[in-house]
Amino acid sequence: MAEEKRKAIRVLLVDDHQVVRRGLRTFLEVQDDIEVVGEASDGAEGVAAAEQLRPDVVLMDVKMPGTDGIEALRRLRELANPARVLVVTSFTEQRTVVPALRAGASGYVYKDIDPDALAGAIRSVHAGHVLLQPEVAGALLSQEDHGQGGGTGRGSTLTEREREVLGLIADGRSNREIARALVLSEKTVKTHVSNILMKLDLADRTQAALWAVRHGLTT
Repeated sequence: MAEEKRKAIRVLLVDDHQVVRRGLRTFLEVQDDIEVVGEASDGAEGVAAAEQLRPDVVLMDVKMPGTDGIEALRRLRELANPARVLVVTSFTEQRTVVPALRAGASGYVYKDIDPDALAGAIRSVHAGHVLLQPEVAGALLSQEDHGQGGGTGRGSTLTEREREVLGLIADGRSNREIARALVLSEKTVKTHVSNILMKLDLADRTQAALWAVRHGLTT
């Protein structure tokens, strides 16, 4: 049993509505591989809890009184907190979606998501995937079309191997899966990812995935 607990995905719930947190906890606690380690009612509490509890995944609402989810995402990035953040919200507007993903969210889903799909989303971002629903990717690409994205003229600096890695990032592959697909070590893949972000002047894998989609590097 102790071995199973160590392997469980540790999840922190951050939402200002107690009934939402209760519903999420009730469902997630019946998942064998997911453990809810804490709750917070706003972004500031969420950041503090993430620093104390060191969860693997944070389920974060965007619109909360006080410190909202986007500011909390920025603070977690500044603190170099390793937790991956899955935004779970009812807001679908571009002005909400885009800043959240640019602030460092690993995925963005809506509160009406099927419970089993939510569990799958948690496992996906924990494994290193970038999780974007089609309309979310469309919102970000629309922003790119209006000059909001970086790296547009830098694709020629990528090596052929880096372009392969970037294409697999856009397909939602984790570093481990990319390593298996290309017969490389995970350390080598991490180096390639770092080089890609540096060359394209991008902040994270989400932006890299969107750059690849925009420039036709998906498989």
